[in-house]
Amino acid sequence: MAEKTFFEPKKSLNVHGKLIDLSQPKVMGILNMTPDSFYSNSRTNSIDQALKKTEQFLNEGASFIDIGGYSSRPGATDISEDEELQRLLPIIEKLAQVFPELMISVDTFRAKVAEASIHAGAHLINDISAGDLDEGMFETVARLRVPYIIMHMQGNPQNMQHQPFYKNIVLDVIDDLAKKLAKLKALHIHDVIIDPGFGFGKTTEHNYELLNHLEDFKIFKLPVLVGVSRKGMIHKVLGTSANEALNGTTVLNTIALQKGTSILRVHDVKEAVECIKLIACLNN
Repeated sequence: MAEKTFFEPKKSLNVHGKLIDLSQPKVMGILNMTPDSFYSNSRTNSIDQALKKTEQFLNEGASFIDIGGYSSRPGATDISEDEELQRLLPIIEKLAQVFPELMISVDTFRAKVAEASIHAGAHLINDISAGDLDEGMFETVARLRVPYIIMHMQGNPQNMQHQPFYKNIVLDVIDDLAKKLAKLKALHIHDVIIDPGFGFGKTTEHNYELLNHLEDFKIFKLPVLVGVSRKGMIHKVLGTSANEALNGTTVLNTIALQKGTSILRVHDVKEAVECIKLIACLNN
């Protein structure tokens, strides 16, 4: 992989004309407008509930809110673009109105949904497929000129956990992301965040191998987002459930921060913010 395919080191993110300093890690709170997300307490089914949860996240120290209308848990039911838009747009519009300073990320792999969400008031696009599930996504991001989170996933939400295979999980993920980044750079997309994709087309062993080598992703000189919150890589090892995985989430978030993570995507904002504050004391 040639050095010229990579972006220059980035210490900030341009979000709607506002520079976000990522030299200090930030927290992204998860807001699921879905009836079937894997963690039941993350599901939000009304505008009022979304407003209350968003206010809580902001009070606890979240810098971003990530709103999803399509469940990406393993084996999730596929829904139409129209249904996804019906779930997302009213919430985005209301949050943008009530919290004008809020930085809203839309969790979608569909270009049409992404564009409509940005026009409704969202500021970032969080694409679990890194463009693989909609060939129009890269061009859409380039036209909208918004920050773009690309996540590695093998397959799609319906089949990604059917015997995922890699020759070398770390090198394979890095190589796949490098190819995507080269395409983004050619389109002059500069505000990019990378996500190794914990739990997306990966076994438990793959997930821990990625976490163990997370610092290798510094080769891209881009901010890294980690989303391990309450996932199976925690509760399957502990023999518990997503509802009981907060302590394990905190442990893995701490490790991720020590390896250079810039953004933690979580269900529990307060605890993630505390992780960041404590790790900062080690680095002073």
